[in-house]
Amino acid sequence: MSIVSSVAPRSGRTTELILLLGAVGIVGLAYVNLGLATTGSIPPGFAALGLGYLGVALAFHVVLRWKARYADPLLLPIVTLLNGLGLVMIHRIDIARGRDITDGVALRQLMWSALAVAIATAVLFVVRDHRILRRYTWIAGAAGFVLLLLPLMPVIGNSEFGSRIWIRLGPLSFQPGEVAKLLLAVFFAGYLVQTRDALSVAGRKILGLTLPRARDLGPILIAWLASLGVLVFERDLGSSLLFFGLFVAMLYVATERVSWIAIGLTLFVAGAYLAYLMFGHVQTRVLLWLHTFSPDALETSDQLAKGLMGMAAGGMVGTGLGRGRPDLTYLAESDFIIPSFGEELGMIGLFAILVLYVLLVERGLRTSLGTRDGFGKLLAAGLSFSLALQCFVVVGGVTRVIPLTGLTAPFLSSGGSSLLANWTLVAILLRISDHARRPLPDERQQAAVGEAATQVVKVR
Repeated sequence: MSIVSSVAPRSGRTTELILLLGAVGIVGLAYVNLGLATTGSIPPGFAALGLGYLGVALAFHVVLRWKARYADPLLLPIVTLLNGLGLVMIHRIDIARGRDITDGVALRQLMWSALAVAIATAVLFVVRDHRILRRYTWIAGAAGFVLLLLPLMPVIGNSEFGSRIWIRLGPLSFQPGEVAKLLLAVFFAGYLVQTRDALSVAGRKILGLTLPRARDLGPILIAWLASLGVLVFERDLGSSLLFFGLFVAMLYVATERVSWIAIGLTLFVAGAYLAYLMFGHVQTRVLLWLHTFSPDALETSDQLAKGLMGMAAGGMVGTGLGRGRPDLTYLAESDFIIPSFGEELGMIGLFAILVLYVLLVERGLRTSLGTRDGFGKLLAAGLSFSLALQCFVVVGGVTRVIPLTGLTAPFLSSGGSSLLANWTLVAILLRISDHARRPLPDERQQAAVGEAATQVVKVR
């Protein structure tokens, strides 16, 4: 006689702890290596900074054990490693520019990292079930579009490097589009869950491709026009591409129709061509992309050329941390931090970083597949795709696969807005994965509870 018994799955928290210690150890080793390469000694504040970073990571791990026991065990170690490597490279560029730890960008980035982890912790406490977010579908959509419009306000709006995507309040500046990305993902997920049946209805079939009905094209046309508005008024090619690509990807996940991808690509090509014909800044980006080393391009900007030459100098294994000259490239700690890693860690180190991004996106998509509700599936898939698209746009821009867009590498580049938004994104993915991996109550336990409740009612 065989006996069938239920086995509770492992939470994975011990695995997460081991990987987390390994991630912090790699960051500490990179920091020590940087100090030995630049000054010949271990950095004086290594113990305090290392223990502080380890403490922040362990505190978040303890919160996961308490509030999200079955969350994916790989997300936190991957993000901790990426964030730490970004801090090391930013500090390395500070050293090259004659700044120490007290007045450099790295200390500010470390403070933003601690604040981002604190906000991610608060998200886990406040959002106890990701399905609660569905109640605020339209509020999230309205707030997201308001945040997109904030940089256009005459008093607080601020233009930097040709793009009007910042708001400035006194000495503080913030990029509201990073938060808008999360709110619009919530809005798209809630909206598409309600309307996916109508959007899935087949229309005419052309060249073997089943197209949607003409009356169902309204949402994608509105998203296309909104993305064009961001490109025209804020001159932000990266955010425009990110928001439109996010909507098209979530639309495909909701309906499982390839025709939406074809329509989205057609609209994107048409919009890009119109923008190239009408706007000078788009023509400049295309010139730098196609003719990077031409006299006209170098006269306009040699940033991309310097980044490419830096990666070429790194070769396969790199010059070593502290041995290159990434500081020669403008914005080496933000927009061009990928070439900075490519120069000092080489192609092998850069590919290792890209593998970390691939694993991060893969775990997010795995969470989407395992989630048992439609809203959670769409939200996890949308957040994961936004990370993947942002990484592709950043890496593709600095390697001349596509034109430069101005987006920054998640968790690596300097900037408080990006860190806050991306750590919050990971917190939402952790909450969804906790729901997806949490075991269902055993049927016999449910029956026993129901029988006990019935007996109580009879006794009363």
